[in-house]
Amino acid sequence: MLYFTPQTFSPSVVRVCLVRSMPHMEAAERVNSAARFGAEKMGEEDETVEEIGRMSGYGGDVIVVGGFPASESESESESDLAAAEIMVIWAIQGPTSFAPNALVAQSSLELRLDACGHSLSILQSPCSLNTPGVTGSVMWDSGVVLGKFLEHSVDSKVLSLEGKKIVELGSGCGLVGCIAALLGGNVVLTDLPDRLRLLKKNIQTNLHHGNTRGSAIVQELVWGDDPDLDMIEPFPDYVLGSDVIYSEEAVHHLVKTLLQLCGHQTTIFLSGELRNDAVLEYFLGTALKDFAIGRVEQTQWHPDYCSRRVVLYVLEKKSKRCLTDDSSLNQSC
Repeated sequence: MLYFTPQTFSPSVVRVCLVRSMPHMEAAERVNSAARFGAEKMGEEDETVEEIGRMSGYGGDVIVVGGFPASESESESESDLAAAEIMVIWAIQGPTSFAPNALVAQSSLELRLDACGHSLSILQSPCSLNTPGVTGSVMWDSGVVLGKFLEHSVDSKVLSLEGKKIVELGSGCGLVGCIAALLGGNVVLTDLPDRLRLLKKNIQTNLHHGNTRGSAIVQELVWGDDPDLDMIEPFPDYVLGSDVIYSEEAVHHLVKTLLQLCGHQTTIFLSGELRNDAVLEYFLGTALKDFAIGRVEQTQWHPDYCSRRVVLYVLEKKSKRCLTDDSSLNQSC
């Protein structure tokens, strides 16, 4: 149990203390308490104190969620860290107060987006949304956010994808993988067998011969199954995923696949829709057993492609990563 005087804490710190003092509270109840408390306190305190860290494969700052060596959170359990992160995110961003899909039109047969000096045309299949469990046939805000974040980060020189081996999970319509290839990455876009037709069509439409700095191929990958050897020999430099955290049933298969794909220098970027706090908390609690996790603040996203209903995380294996300081970016462990 943690006790404190609210006036001595910034809003973020107070929210973290609150969630750790109420570990048995239901997730929804904790989130509602955080939102109410955050609304009351945000106007009283302007300064926000959060622990800043660096990942070896990304040059920007991240907010420490957990798993970093020498971190203040190192002594906390994975479940407490996950619960604290959920409480902070819902209090700061208030996702349920904002309409979903502000950056996409899922009823349209086509999404047009300018990226990397190209006008991309991403075909969608809105009618497939009527099929239970099928979400990859249309674009989601988290995919647009991740794709434009990659472009913005490369332009800002805090990330380089040139010549890097990249695997994208749950590629869906293929926007993120297309942008990664245009930024110079050698990308393997993956999805379930029945999702590959639309994915291949979008790759063929948008990555014409000669107009791409990198490359893109499409392969089948079922989470939890052993990946093809060419995906892990050598291990990818980066693994990407947007809207891949959508059910508790899929979390263990997703984390298993992330562990299989990650080598000594692999960095993972995952963007997600803030639609279900319990599922995200379950993922974070599970992933923190093996990964260091940092959250990328929206100030580092593409300024024209932000959403209060989306969150962006960077993950690296605990045993393979190191915490860098401001003077030693991309330091090896």
